[in-house]
Amino acid sequence: MIVGAGSWLNDRLHLDDEQGFLGKAFPAEDSFLLGEVALFSFVTIVLTGIFLGVFYEPSTADVLYQGVVDQFQGEELPASFVSVLHITYGVPFGMFIRRLHHWGAHLFIASIALHMMRVFFTGAYRNPREINWVVGMLLAVLAMGASYTGYALPFDEFGATATGIGYNLATSVPVLGDFIGELVFAGEFPAAGTIPRLFFLHVLVIPLAIIVLLAVHMTILVRQKHTEGDRSAAAAAAAEVSEDDDSVVLGLPAYPNQAAVGAVVFLFTAGTLSLLAGFLPVHNIVAYGPNDPASTPAVVMPDWFLMWVFGFLKVLPSWTTVHIGAIELTAEFWAGILFPTLVIGLVVLWPFIDRSAEPTHFTADPLDAPRRTAVGVAGISMILVASLAGMNNLFGGALGVSTTVLNPFLLWGIILVPIAAGILTYVLLGGRSGGGT
Repeated sequence: MIVGAGSWLNDRLHLDDEQGFLGKAFPAEDSFLLGEVALFSFVTIVLTGIFLGVFYEPSTADVLYQGVVDQFQGEELPASFVSVLHITYGVPFGMFIRRLHHWGAHLFIASIALHMMRVFFTGAYRNPREINWVVGMLLAVLAMGASYTGYALPFDEFGATATGIGYNLATSVPVLGDFIGELVFAGEFPAAGTIPRLFFLHVLVIPLAIIVLLAVHMTILVRQKHTEGDRSAAAAAAAEVSEDDDSVVLGLPAYPNQAAVGAVVFLFTAGTLSLLAGFLPVHNIVAYGPNDPASTPAVVMPDWFLMWVFGFLKVLPSWTTVHIGAIELTAEFWAGILFPTLVIGLVVLWPFIDRSAEPTHFTADPLDAPRRTAVGVAGISMILVASLAGMNNLFGGALGVSTTVLNPFLLWGIILVPIAAGILTYVLLGGRSGGGT
């Protein structure tokens, strides 16, 4: 079994070959640069996070506020809340750096998601690239985890309430719930050690895990040939290779050509984030005030990348809670833990479900792969409908109906819309391509 696993890895990573990086060919395809956008966004997050960490105080102990925000002048406030107020309004460029950190996190997750969608719909996850697909999915999960652990750090009313929802989900896990709550949140939320624990996870544990996985991802990328799109006859003729020869890659060498392209992508990413930070505000902790256990904000919802999980929580009825002996399986566990885990697990395992016996080095046209494209469209449809369900209170208010009336329709939408979208996509593409993979 060990020999077989070693052979499987060698077939994909060519561990017994010597290979130089500078001459590695990168296809001149713009959509392939989404991975670089994600990398440069993470660099921005790290650099701005170091700046913010210098001024941040991970403590819930009350201190006397003597800053520039008049409405809190002379009040006893949590030290973490005071430190974020100081960063935002008292530190030169503090508000800009905080915004840059915020939008860098959003772009990091968005670029990973778009990058993985490109890989999925073109079938670029297949043999020999299954490992990098799994690594990419783990990076996406860690990126969402990093953002979540940052929610509570200002310890304002909105962030603390949103983080408390995560605590309730963690403790809903049968048998292990209390242990997870103690491990991640340092006890019942909000405990005295909650903010230091989340700060430790946010600035050290999760970033180190992301750095390791990025290194693994890049190493595998270097060891393997890059995927290519369809070659033009002219390009193949100029390189004196056939259009279907997958033993070579037509593209730009890593140095100097791809390095120059990377520099342009870095400047474009930095410029985009700077524009967002300069013109778009981020979470206003002054409007919400410090954490108050006796009150709850009128509207609490997570960022867009976790809204689908929130949607499951919103629409799954409480009667789904069941008891098996002394074990309680709550609606929170089904909607917030089990269902998302199944969705993520299916995505992680997809290359081993839609597997290829032979190495595949050319990307496929999604229009020629009705089954895969139908599955992708169904999955995206489910995420979108579930995300809309996460905003059921806003829709209910706009429509003049209660969420009690609206939720059953949203629940059936989460189930039926993806099925309908997948079937429609398959039928339309199947007629065009004759029912390919």
